[in-house]
Amino acid sequence: MSTVDAPGIDSSEPQHVNRLTDKRERLTFASIACTRFDIYDTTLRDGAQQEGINLSVADKLAIATLLDELGVGYIEGGWPGAIPKDTEFFARAGKELRLTTATLAAFGSTRRPGGAASTDEQVRALLDAETPVITLVAKSDIRHVERALRTTPEENLAMIADTVAHLVSRDRRVFLDAEHFFDGFTTDPAYALACVNAAADAGADTVVLCDTNGGMLPHDVGRIVGRVASATSVPLGIHAHNDTGCAVANSMAAIVHGARHAQGTINGYGERTGNADLTAIIGNLEVKLARRVLPVGRLAELTRISHAISEIANQSPLQRQPYVGASAFAHKAGLHASAIRVDPDLYQHADPVAVGNDMRMLVSEMAGRATIELKGRELGFDLAGHPDVLSRITGRVKDAEAAGYTYDAADASFELLLREELTGARPVFFTTESWRTVSELAGGRGEEAVTEATVKVHAGDRRLVAVGEGNGPVNALDRALRGGLIAVYPELERIALVDFKVRILDSSWGTDAVTRVLIESTDSMSTWRTVGVGPNIIEASWEALVDSLDYGLIHMGVRPR
Repeated sequence: MSTVDAPGIDSSEPQHVNRLTDKRERLTFASIACTRFDIYDTTLRDGAQQEGINLSVADKLAIATLLDELGVGYIEGGWPGAIPKDTEFFARAGKELRLTTATLAAFGSTRRPGGAASTDEQVRALLDAETPVITLVAKSDIRHVERALRTTPEENLAMIADTVAHLVSRDRRVFLDAEHFFDGFTTDPAYALACVNAAADAGADTVVLCDTNGGMLPHDVGRIVGRVASATSVPLGIHAHNDTGCAVANSMAAIVHGARHAQGTINGYGERTGNADLTAIIGNLEVKLARRVLPVGRLAELTRISHAISEIANQSPLQRQPYVGASAFAHKAGLHASAIRVDPDLYQHADPVAVGNDMRMLVSEMAGRATIELKGRELGFDLAGHPDVLSRITGRVKDAEAAGYTYDAADASFELLLREELTGARPVFFTTESWRTVSELAGGRGEEAVTEATVKVHAGDRRLVAVGEGNGPVNALDRALRGGLIAVYPELERIALVDFKVRILDSSWGTDAVTRVLIESTDSMSTWRTVGVGPNIIEASWEALVDSLDYGLIHMGVRPR
C-alpha cells in the first residue's frame, strides 16, 4: 500500500526503514493520532438486507443488547417511517432497551427535492424515533443525482445542507453517509467533495465515505481518503461493501489514511456479498494496531457475540471467519502440531483467547476453558476456584457441540448445564410419562394444518394429562405441556413462548438429519433461550421446551412440588 498520500507520513525516509523499523508506526499513525474512534454497527439495517435473514422486532432488540454487551459505540436500528417494523423497533427500544455503552441511531434520507426539511415527513419520522444520533444517506455521485434523484447538483447540495442543519437545530448529532462516494469521486472529485463540505458546513458530526457498490480496492480507497482528509476538517468515516472481497481491507486502508469512524455489520452480513465484517475490523484495530475501540475487557466477548447473533439471525456461523470462526485457530496434526507444542505463536497470528476464541488441534467443535469460565461468571457462577468442575463442563460442552448443540445463543440451557455440574443435579419439577403429536389437514388444498399434542407428566404426586392444539408441533407441545403443569405450577401462566428457530445440521441424511431447535421464552420481565437437538423437530423441540420451563421456574424461585 502506498503511503505517499498518508497525512503526516514522511515518504522520504529510506525504504528499508519504512518496511521494517517504522512499519508498525506507519500503520498506527492515523488511528493513534485521533482522539475519538467510532465503531458503528448497522447489522439491524444493512445486515438485515442479506438474503435469507428476516429479523423480527424481538430479534432486533436481542441483537442490540448483544451489541451493547460487546461495547460498540453506535447501533443503527433501522429506517423509521419507511419500514413499519423499524418504526416499531424504535418505539419499543425506548422502553425496553437499557444500553450501557452504545448509542442508538436512526437511519433515513435527506429531504425530498424541492421541499423543506422542516416539513418533510421522512425527516419528521427520524426525529420521532427520539434517538440522539441520526444517520442521513445522501447522494455524492453526480450521476446518481441527475439520473436517480432526477434533480440538479445544486439542489442535492441544498438537500444535504438543509436536512443536516434542521436536525442539528433539533439537538441531534448527525452522521452523513455519502452514498456512492468513491465512484462519485472517481467521476467528479470536485462535486463529491462539495457534498462532504455541504454536510460539514451544516454541522454534521461525521461524514462517512461509502463504497456502496463494493467495487473499490484498498490502494484506491487509501488514496482517496487521504485526499479528502487533507481537503476538509470534518471527521471522516468508512462504509464498505464486500463485492470485491475487500470490504475489511478497504476499511483498514481508510482508517490508516485518516478515517475515525468505521461502519459494518457483525459477521459481514449484508446485501449481495455483504458489508465489512466488524468482528475483523475490531480484531485488527485492537490486536494489530493496538487501538482500543471497545471498553476494557470486551474484546474477549467477540467470538461469543458473533456466534450468538448468528443464531438469532438463523445463520450458520462462518467456520473460516477471521478471529471468531471455529477454524480461525484450528490446526491439523503434523508440522503445525509439532511447532505449536514448542510455541503456539509460531503458527498463530494472535492469541485466540484475546478475542474469546480457542486454539484447536482437531477439526471438531470445542469450547475453551477461558470462554466457559467467562460465561459462567456472567451468569453468576464463579468457576475459577473449581478446576475439576471447569474441566468437566469443558468436556461436556465439547461433546454436546459435536452432537449439534450450541450454547452461544442459548444461555438458559448452558446455565442448567452449569447447575448440574456444580450441584450434581438440577431441580426436577416434573417427569415425563409420554407425549405425542398428530397433524391433521382438514379440507382441501390450501387449508392450514392443525397439530394436536397430548402430554402425560407427573408433578406434585399427580399424574397430569393435557391436550394442546397449535399451528405446528412446537406450538402444540408448548400449549399442552404448560396447560397440564399449571395445575401444580400456576406460575407457568407468566411464561410464554416468543419465538423458535429450526436448523437442519446434516442434510446429507435427508429425513434422518440432525435437527437443532432454538426457543425463546419470556415471563414479561426477561427473556431466555434454550436449545434442543434430536433426529427430528419434535424431539428437539421437546428438549428445548423442558429446559425453558425448568429455567423459568428456577428464576422465579419456585421449588419442585
